[in-house]
Amino acid sequence: MSAAATSPTRSAASAVAVRRGPTFAGVVASEWTKLASLRSTWWTLVVTVGVAGVLTYLGASASSADTGFDPLADVTTGLLLAQIGPLVLGVLAGAGEFRTGAFRSTFTTVPRRSPVIAAQAVVMAGFGLVLGVLTALAGVVAVLPVGAAHGVPVDPTAGATPGVLLGIVLLMAGFALLGLAIGTLLRRTTPAVVTALVVVLVLPMMTMMVGDPAVGGAAEPGFADDAAPVVTVAGAIGAFLPGNAAQLMAMPASSGPMPGAPDLGPVGGGLVLAAWVLVLLGAATVRLRTRDVR
Repeated sequence: MSAAATSPTRSAASAVAVRRGPTFAGVVASEWTKLASLRSTWWTLVVTVGVAGVLTYLGASASSADTGFDPLADVTTGLLLAQIGPLVLGVLAGAGEFRTGAFRSTFTTVPRRSPVIAAQAVVMAGFGLVLGVLTALAGVVAVLPVGAAHGVPVDPTAGATPGVLLGIVLLMAGFALLGLAIGTLLRRTTPAVVTALVVVLVLPMMTMMVGDPAVGGAAEPGFADDAAPVVTVAGAIGAFLPGNAAQLMAMPASSGPMPGAPDLGPVGGGLVLAAWVLVLLGAATVRLRTRDVR
């Protein structure tokens, strides 16, 4: 009697579990397994950290002859190329499932689209943070021998350096998420990679090269040093591009704005990059929920 009564109860509980599908923690674990199983993930980590260390060492060595040489001032030199690693990896993770057709099994297991994208974002952010920590560490280690060779002490805990190192970590995680958002939105690897590189690298350079009329009016002759920095249209646009905004995160707040740009500071740059990530991830989610998956 008791066994007969509990059997329907267990069946009902099993049916409810099936209808609910996997938990969010299970989806995160699945997405991590997929990311960790790719060779490109670990090659990206090794190459990115290695490139960051080598470029930082070369940059510090080149500037060691300057008066008032500070090795830690070159700790961000490696970001010139290292930032490409998490960006491209994010694109590959976002567009990879659509390229291989694996998205069909993913969305069959998890019919709701939002948890999948949220889980991918969590996994990519976590990997990006680890990559950022290793990149920042590589930069510090790279300047140590240069500083020692010239008798300059290197203290990464002094001055604005801790903030710069934190900015490097957040920049790498932010670019990983930006790449994921672009890849998920466009779904095709090559167009997504090209778009990501154009948005992060090409457009910022173009806004720096283009000369536009000043928004606030030109400074009067003879008073340029005393007047407030002139903000140009190109500079204002460039400041809100994800590439330039991310660079502000890895700069001391005292360094001031880029030429022709408003003074957003590291926090403002981080907020701009976060806004790009959230908007693009939101657009990718809407596309998945409102259009057929194909």
